Amino acid sequence: MTGLGLLAIPGVLRAEAGAVRRNISSFRTHAWQDHFDKIGPGIIIADTTGKMLQHWTPDGEMRTYPTSVPLTDELTKRGYTEVVEKRENPGWAPTPSMRERNPEWPAYVEGGDPRNPLGTRALYLSWTYYRIHGTQDTRKIGRKSSNGCIGLYNAQIEEVYDRAPVGTQVKLI
Repeated sequence: MTGLGLLAIPGVLRAEAGAVRRNISSFRTHAWQDHFDKIGPGIIIADTTGKMLQHWTPDGEMRTYPTSVPLTDELTKRGYTEVVEKRENPGWAPTPSMRERNPEWPAYVEGGDPRNPLGTRALYLSWTYYRIHGTQDTRKIGRKSSNGCIGLYNAQIEEVYDRAPVGTQVKLI
């Protein structure tokens, strides 16, 4: 991306010396204090309008990532939840409502299979069926393209996965 005057670093965009920084992604960052009383084991805020995720570690370090978001408002759950489980190379089974809408989909896809929509890592939330996960289909990032989950590039969900323990507070807005 150096032709655009930006240096890409996982989770970070930094302008090169003398470059004009343009906000081509329309990210609007949030202050965690506007949503939570304390940082605790960490905080994730997923902004479904801005298609971005912010992650704070307990020491206050924050990183921002582009995401995919649900296709429609009906598929979008908003509010407070938390990370209750983490899985590497998770297997995937469509929810009952997904199977109803797409009966041709397989009943189960093993972790590591290129057709698996959960990518290489998944953070399971306290809401049934909702995840923050990677994706094999990088075209989905920055778009309304999921059936309810928040998707990240595999390299970026691996970073969040390593930094976010079970118990990390999450808010979808």
